[in-house]
Amino acid sequence: MNDSVRAKCFFLKEDLPKNQLERGAILENYEARLADNLPSRVMHEFYNGASANLRFILICLFLILGADAAVPQDPVLPEGVHEVIFSTRPYGPDNHYYANFGYYCQDPEQKVYPQGGSLCRLDLQTGEVTDLLNDPTGGVRDPQLYYNGRKVLFSYRKSGSEHYHLYEINIDGSGLVQLTDGPYDDVEPTYLPDDEIVFCSTRCNRWVMCWKVPAAILYRCGPNGENIRALSSNAVTENTPSVLPDGRILYTRWEYVERSQLCYHHLWTINPDGTGQMTYYGNMYPHGMHQNIARQTGNVVDYNNVPGAVAMLDAKPIPGTRNVIAIFSPGHGRKEHQGYVTVIDPRKGPDDQTSARRIHSAAGWRDPFPVAKDRFLVAKERELHLMDEQGHTRLLHRLEDARPHMRLHEPIPLRSRPRERKPSERTEPSKAVGRMVLADVTVGRNMEGVQPGEIKKLLVLEQLPGPFHVSPGFDGISLWGAFTLMRIVGTVPVEPDGSAYFEVPALRSVFFVALDENDLSVKKMQSFVTVQPGEVLSCVGCHEPRTMTPNLKQSALMAVGRSPSKIEPIPDMPQIIDFRRHIQPILDQHCVECHSRQRSDGNLRLDAGRSMASHGSGRVLTSYVELVRRLGEIADGRNAHGNRAPRTMGSSAAKLMQRIDGSHYDVKVSPHENQLVRLWLDSGAVANGTYAIMDGGTPQRPSPNYIREMKRYGVLPEDFQLGRDPIDVYALDEAYWRTLWHRPHGAIQGAATNTSE
Repeated sequence: MNDSVRAKCFFLKEDLPKNQLERGAILENYEARLADNLPSRVMHEFYNGASANLRFILICLFLILGADAAVPQDPVLPEGVHEVIFSTRPYGPDNHYYANFGYYCQDPEQKVYPQGGSLCRLDLQTGEVTDLLNDPTGGVRDPQLYYNGRKVLFSYRKSGSEHYHLYEINIDGSGLVQLTDGPYDDVEPTYLPDDEIVFCSTRCNRWVMCWKVPAAILYRCGPNGENIRALSSNAVTENTPSVLPDGRILYTRWEYVERSQLCYHHLWTINPDGTGQMTYYGNMYPHGMHQNIARQTGNVVDYNNVPGAVAMLDAKPIPGTRNVIAIFSPGHGRKEHQGYVTVIDPRKGPDDQTSARRIHSAAGWRDPFPVAKDRFLVAKERELHLMDEQGHTRLLHRLEDARPHMRLHEPIPLRSRPRERKPSERTEPSKAVGRMVLADVTVGRNMEGVQPGEIKKLLVLEQLPGPFHVSPGFDGISLWGAFTLMRIVGTVPVEPDGSAYFEVPALRSVFFVALDENDLSVKKMQSFVTVQPGEVLSCVGCHEPRTMTPNLKQSALMAVGRSPSKIEPIPDMPQIIDFRRHIQPILDQHCVECHSRQRSDGNLRLDAGRSMASHGSGRVLTSYVELVRRLGEIADGRNAHGNRAPRTMGSSAAKLMQRIDGSHYDVKVSPHENQLVRLWLDSGAVANGTYAIMDGGTPQRPSPNYIREMKRYGVLPEDFQLGRDPIDVYALDEAYWRTLWHRPHGAIQGAATNTSE
């Protein structure tokens, strides 16, 4: 290779030392830039699949045959971007993107957060960095600039403190003001157009369901930190809110409703008052399912242009477009939100895979911030870069901090910006309930084959958060199935035209199972919805396409011609059905005669004679293992993509129902027992109906971590002693969940205020 070609490969001058221009260096250092510049997607895909030798030849041929015109230019900063605000801090000790504050549940003395941080102001012309705040043993994160560009909102953990709280500071470093307080972590704040603040907080008192760290969900407060109120009821975690031009909040929502435990950290929107909760992108399919799980289930969904994406983080609107930019993290957890810089065009709806376009081939980027419609600030390790929409980058600044473990985070241009639209308020805080209107439950995404009139009622379920968690797994709740417990709230009617109109408890994570005339599941909602106090939430049906309007055949829905239905509790049924307490006795009466330790027909044991460990801790009966894992008698959403086809989940699909209807050796259970099994299947088919069994606990003797957290929540008295004082964990669980329920303004503490409990 001659020197001119070498120079073209580097987009550099020809006087570079030749030892820097050898083949290995070219491939190692500039392959990505050259590959991104190949003239077609077909060529690009061919290049990605080529061997190293062939890649090198392609690069050389491309350049020799006249690539000068295609040589990318370094992106240029737009006018008006002269300074940048950013934070610095080390990576935390935990790889999970959501684990950078709080403590580990199994050891409160073991902190998740790293030590040290600063809030900085960078002059891009001179390279001068000014510390607005520097705390060598504290923590600084999540800066957000006010609309006039004169003050910064951020999260700060003071030296000597265990918790992050919201602060403001002027851009000259003066006027530091603390906005929130308490034994919680308040992180990831952003301004709303009415000067209030949306943020994520652990004051929700719940834990991540597959790891050892506390969960944080969306909250809102006044400009001075007053009037803090929840916008969400999620049982897991929410992250990185931002505001769209129309005033909606765009955020990452993680959820576990009977599907994959890895692949659902997708983009949602809500209004600033918490109303209008709606998926923005993703949520129907996993993005790059974990390979082991894919092999187990056969559910492999390939997002060709964004392979391996799981968590969609740090999404922000791109000015002058309808698009947003985000980080698509290629794993269940990446340090500090690392992943692929991805542009999402929402015009095709939330399910179209081609709506997301990865603009750079590397996965080590963080915290993208648009400074123009085609240029973005991005962080990488200790560096600040400018990236254009083709993925070309320009180094703007390298952190010169003497501490090598410090990293650059969350860059944001120092300039004024317009306010977003302010949506009207649609809540009534004095109300205990909201209302839902469904136009036609038989119409929607993936509802093929469901006939008009087939759905007679909706089973209303509530997803319940966990009071603690110390295991990287299910820990006895199920075997690779549900992470969370599902509470049976009751049923509501569906009219002959498919419409439904009913009340739901406000600020609770509810979801629905569509039932036929035999109370068998037709379709299960593999997500949840939260209705705000006084909100009327309208849906077409089961996950309707967002790019179409309802095709109503009549001017009025039958359901709205009357008062809204109230949820009818199911008589003589427990609210949470678990295998050990409610299903095993049915097996003991009807099945163990043939399937026991003594007889074991078909090499099948359905007795409760022994148990096995699940993920090394929680106890799961052998009979449950046999039914779920070996025989596959349970049809649920374990590690499957979202929005399963009709009659492929729950009671209508579970083979277990066919074993108890009289067709299997005349085994026919009573109507009450049949209903127990149906409701157990449709509410998650859990092995144990209490979180107290986690961490090696039992209903009689839960783990010390469970006891400690229940004391912290005020559910157990501080002087409670396990082994001395009596305990009913099922009643304790319910008391904990009740502390999380919305109480209308003026309600008496402890009084039942929701019409459907």
